[in-house]
Amino acid sequence: MVYDGVVEGRFVSRPNRFIANVIIDGEQRVCHVKNTGRCRELLLPGSRVFIQRAENPNRKTEYDLIAVYKNNLLINMDSQAPNRVFGEWAAKSGFFGVPSMIRPECQYKNSRFDFYIESGSRKIFAEVKGVTLEEDGIVMFPDAPTERGVKHLRELMDCAAAGYEAHVFFVAQMERARLFRPNRATHPEFADILAKAAKSGVHVSCVKCRVTPCTLEIDGFIATELEE
Repeated sequence: MVYDGVVEGRFVSRPNRFIANVIIDGEQRVCHVKNTGRCRELLLPGSRVFIQRAENPNRKTEYDLIAVYKNNLLINMDSQAPNRVFGEWAAKSGFFGVPSMIRPECQYKNSRFDFYIESGSRKIFAEVKGVTLEEDGIVMFPDAPTERGVKHLRELMDCAAAGYEAHVFFVAQMERARLFRPNRATHPEFADILAKAAKSGVHVSCVKCRVTPCTLEIDGFIATELEE
């Protein structure tokens, strides 16, 4: 995926989950943060950030904050980006063969999954989770407790039991990631249900991305470690 109208800035502060104060061309601006997670290890005063100018001139905030440097590692923190790059990758990677259908936001019983894919006889539900939390090449999810994430995993287990091919894809929005682990310290229940889901037939995968200030693209699988 490609971003247009990207400029560089310096992070100042984050008054709430939705906005950040950023210095752009010597002037402090209020930007929309495209990630409601905590991101405390990323959004530090003085950090280099990348901002996209909003297309709607009538918006209250003129810019969206989309990426940040953590030391010398560029991390995309746009929470909408993982689904977009996964959709692009699913269509062309060959991982799902040659799909005849890729449908985003698909309903199954009382659940709504990020993607439903058909390829030959394969009928596939896939849930996508963006990952921005990293330490020494190990990426972790979630960065805050997520009851919604637990619910998605239970529902994927139901899909697998009903005969569907069920996947959860963790998209590490950075390069140089080498291993994925659930963040047990932050949400033990999520770590437990992820391990249970894998044993119940849900495919658990993590991919890393090529990242520039203006682009994001999936760049292969990394190892997963689900239990301590």
